[in-house]
Amino acid sequence: MRLNRRKLLGYGASTLGVAALGMPRIASAQESELTIAYNVNLPSWDPTVGPSAVNPTIQGFYQSVFDQFILNKPDLSFAPGLITEWGWNDDRSQVMMTVRDGVTWHDGSPFTADDIVWSLERAGKAETGNPIQFVWKNVGNFRVDGNKITGDVIQFDPTLFKWMSFLTGYVMPKAYYEKVGPEGFEKAPIGTGPYMVERFEQNAFLRLKANPNYWGGKPAFENVTIKFVPDAASRVAEIESGSSQVTLEIPYEEYDRLTSKEGLSGACETVSDIGMIFFNDIDVMLDANVRKAAVLAVDKKLLVDRLLRGYGLPIDTLETPEYAAFDPSITVEHNPDKAKELLAASGYSPDNPVKFTIQTTRGFKPKDYEMVQAIVGMWRKVGIEASIEVYEIAKHYELRAADTLAPAAFYNWGNSIGDPTTSTGFAMFGPSPHSVWDGQDVIDAIGPLWGEADEDKRIAGWKAVSKLIADNAYVLPLLQYAQPIVHSDSVNVVPHKSGALLPALMTPA
Repeated sequence: MRLNRRKLLGYGASTLGVAALGMPRIASAQESELTIAYNVNLPSWDPTVGPSAVNPTIQGFYQSVFDQFILNKPDLSFAPGLITEWGWNDDRSQVMMTVRDGVTWHDGSPFTADDIVWSLERAGKAETGNPIQFVWKNVGNFRVDGNKITGDVIQFDPTLFKWMSFLTGYVMPKAYYEKVGPEGFEKAPIGTGPYMVERFEQNAFLRLKANPNYWGGKPAFENVTIKFVPDAASRVAEIESGSSQVTLEIPYEEYDRLTSKEGLSGACETVSDIGMIFFNDIDVMLDANVRKAAVLAVDKKLLVDRLLRGYGLPIDTLETPEYAAFDPSITVEHNPDKAKELLAASGYSPDNPVKFTIQTTRGFKPKDYEMVQAIVGMWRKVGIEASIEVYEIAKHYELRAADTLAPAAFYNWGNSIGDPTTSTGFAMFGPSPHSVWDGQDVIDAIGPLWGEADEDKRIAGWKAVSKLIADNAYVLPLLQYAQPIVHSDSVNVVPHKSGALLPALMTPA
């Protein structure tokens, strides 16, 4: 269940209409309520600022309320969003965009090209706090002529338009935000999306109401309640008791059990997320023998087969088969004997183990903690003694942004646009706020690729980077995830390959 490699709809204009979005029909009165048990909390309502803005798991909340410049469809192809056409001029010194007509904000005010320009300019300012500012700053000096926008390319970035459908690529309301400020926006956020915020209780629930004027068509469910249920067992109880009609990211054995029951169905398809372990270039991780041994000792296939019941795909780089720079020739063997030899060369053994801390979430992804437990067990056999520290996903973002993660840290990396810059690039480029590995060899290899205009050369360069990283064990890729979704037979659910669970794509059965 894996997609073919995606391509952006040219770097030029897109011609898909709204009908191509497949928006659901309007529900009748008795079909108006939907309750979802979600696996994370929502820490902030601004989808463009702060660490939460780059959390792939909460993009479903943001996409329910806000629209993106360009739409990322369930199969990860691209379609018109709040801009309907986009592209470069011939020498790629300018960008050109056409803005969708007839759209209104949730407060009834008109959406205009000025909102697009303001959102892009705000995202490009370092003081705003957009974690992807280094992408958005590459275009500026915008000019507006009706619903047409042109802008100057300050520094060419081949992924600019892809980012318009990815993390922080949301359009914000200029007049409203300037009126209420960031605190007022947190209290009463508005967007142009399919749902409006009716009530929000942090760490408890979110209540959404259908936007009757949504440009893509009013969603089927009039009212949606999203419960924040970080505990996996509690999410199972929610769906089994009927308190919620939809849930996700539950243990795979529970997925198999629940979907065999009358009245429940599900989907468990591979998504663009990968499980990985960051290595921070501190302490014992500066020893190449320790890193390489830590990688060689892990039996990824066993983790998938035993812990994840076969759901998922072992990987050896930070690229999955759907990503543009996936290279199947780059493989890393499972070889515990070789791991022991490497550790012995550095003076370590099972009787005199190397010691460090590994951080992980617990219940954020199916079997995340159990997977780390199993890895620690594999490490112990070769001479690595790792102590486990459990934290919430928000803490991971805080520590990673400050470059203060432990020597090893488990994480779930999302990349719904499949570009190597947004997987290998940001995870491994030292100056990136999302990386904790600062090796100069990786920095030198990646640096020239950010603005490479020759696409074939760019992708070949990223494949070479992946080999460099694999050869030196600078990171431990584990697997591509399959996302378990369980739902009542009374609800039709459309899985999204990004992993976002979108109520706007759900309809009564």
